[in-house]
Parts: sequence; C-alpha cells; structure tokens
Amino acid sequence: MANSAQARKRARQAAKANSHNSALRSKLRTAIKAVRKAIAAGDASKANEVFKQSSKTLDIIADKKLVHKNKAARHKSRLAAAVKSLSVPAAVAAE
Repeated sequence: MANSAQARKRARQAAKANSHNSALRSKLRTAIKAVRKAIAAGDASKANEVFKQSSKTLDIIADKKLVHKNKAARHKSRLAAAVKSLSVPAAVAAE
C-alpha cells in the first residue's frame, strides 16, 4: 500500500486512468467486431456505413495514444479492403 499522500493520489489516478483506458480498448474491439460482423452478413452498404463509424473510433483512440497510430491504420486498411471486396464482385457482375 502507498505510504505517502503523493503515492496514494498516484494510485487513485492510475486506477481511474486504467478504468478509462479499459473502456476505450473495449470500444475499439467492439468497433472492429461490428465491421467484421457486417462483412460476414454480406451487406455492402451496411458494412460501409459501419466501417465509417468504426474508422472514426479507431482514429480517436489512436489520437489518445491508447494504441499506436500504425496499428489503427493497419486495422482500418484491412477492414477497408474487406469492405471493398464486398462491393467489387457486385460491380463486376453488373457489367
């Protein structure tokens, strides 16, 4: 246990920050799962809409340095490619 007032305060701050960061990490994972679920359903327009919302969430969390910006970019890139692959076969089939 913390012995000084300063150490007690830092322990309180660390617990609060941990709680906040855990919630943001959960939000990140949920956003990624939502896009993957929409892709699995095969609905290109819904997947595209969910991807736009999720990419915003990824950017916000990367700006807060909860995850590295390159990790957020990697997730966005892979999700964008998956969403794009849904709509490409439909466009090719229409031609």
